[in-house]
Amino acid sequence: VQLQASGGGLVQAGGSLRLSCAASGRAVDSYVMGWFRQGPGLERRFVSTLSGINMTTYADSVKGRFTISRDNAKNTVYLQMNSLKPEDTAVYYCAAGNYIAADPRRYIFWGQGTQVTVSS
Repeated sequence: VQLQASGGGLVQAGGSLRLSCAASGRAVDSYVMGWFRQGPGLERRFVSTLSGINMTTYADSVKGRFTISRDNAKNTVYLQMNSLKPEDTAVYYCAAGNYIAADPRRYIFWGQGTQVTVSS
């Protein structure tokens, strides 16, 4: 499967963005889909996952602010990000794998990153 992430940008603290991860080659609901982020000088970190049976997980730092969802007709996974904070600034990546996991090494396919910058 090929993944294409988009939707990043510059937003003020408290604002919202919606990231998209469009997939081609295989249905997104046949994978566990994940969002990860990587800040400058930091390792890639788990943000959220969505399984084929709609089980979701979130990092504690984004719970209540971010929502992961999927549109099967568009073969796209979304990450709605509300109440953004400067510490959410990072490059965001979508990924596909076979297991629900916070470890990015468990994911097989990756999209290119999309930059999210939150100004204070």
